[in-house]
Amino acid sequence: MLLACLPGLAAVLALVLCSIGVDRTAQRAGRPVAARPAPHQAPRPPIVPRARWLELEKDVPSQPPARYDDEVAAVFVHHTDSPNGYDCADAPRIIRHLYAGQTGAKDWDDIGYNFLVDRCGTIYEGRAGGIDRPVTGAHTQGFNHRTTGIAALGTFTAGVPVPQAMTDAIAALAAWKLGLSDTDPRGSVKLTSSNSLSRYASGTTALLPTLAGHSDGFMTSCPGAALAERLPAIRELAARLQGRR
Repeated sequence: MLLACLPGLAAVLALVLCSIGVDRTAQRAGRPVAARPAPHQAPRPPIVPRARWLELEKDVPSQPPARYDDEVAAVFVHHTDSPNGYDCADAPRIIRHLYAGQTGAKDWDDIGYNFLVDRCGTIYEGRAGGIDRPVTGAHTQGFNHRTTGIAALGTFTAGVPVPQAMTDAIAALAAWKLGLSDTDPRGSVKLTSSNSLSRYASGTTALLPTLAGHSDGFMTSCPGAALAERLPAIRELAARLQGRR
């Protein structure tokens, strides 16, 4: 079945979740005081579940249970190094092809990216484990823990136009995921490398952007020069969506 691009992203981008105050005065009548929610949460954008791009359940290979971290402290942006001229209705087929390559030739247990975004701005759930949870992905060698991987469908090398709908969707998704831990998309975070094949030797603590490109953590040209150039604007939009000044 062909999938149309999900409408309403512009409306989502216009929303900014206001800070919610909680009375933290002394406990009354012996009742515990409610915990203060993260003050810079952003609304969750529409996300297409992975069931929409997977083949029939019988065709899906068995995989181990999902792994989780304590929170998402950073986001890594990727491109999939695949053709750009696709019909957005074909995005599920393209994701299924990427999944087949990663679980087949690469022998991974699932698709590595936590989320994928097509050129029309439609966001798809990638790796299994729960959209709302801090699922450990397989997207940035050495820095898969406490991070989320967002992949842009296409190839965005120097000079290639990056669709505005795509970057807006990446910003909305990053704002929501980072907002769950009250993390500023414009900031930086200390992450410890788990693999010496990354830019940093295993065990090294690196200071990385909280909204980073794949190349910040690994020796690669991903997410492509054109998309990397858009990261500062994506950070700023994500921060505004969190209600930050």
